[in-house]
Amino acid sequence: MSRNRKLVPASRDALYQMKYEIAAELGINVVNPRQALGDVSSEFGSELGESSGSASYATKDYWGHLSSRDAGSVGGGITKRLIQEAQRTLL
Repeated sequence: MSRNRKLVPASRDALYQMKYEIAAELGINVVNPRQALGDVSSEFGSELGESSGSASYATKDYWGHLSSRDAGSVGGGITKRLIQEAQRTLL
């Protein structure tokens, strides 16, 4: 059993969306499976008995073709944006 439980389970989709937005801002070519298939992947997943939503979304998410530098840039961008949002809410 994983100890890494999300405190807010709905945050997964928001973080995935942020990941693709930052990759696009940095000019990194990554295809979002939901956009590429027109959100049909969850429809087929439900027919195959998979749970719809973020679980099937995460399994179709592959970033292995990126360099470590590009992946790190996306992760750094996510961290930077989350800190900015936290500071904005605290002020």
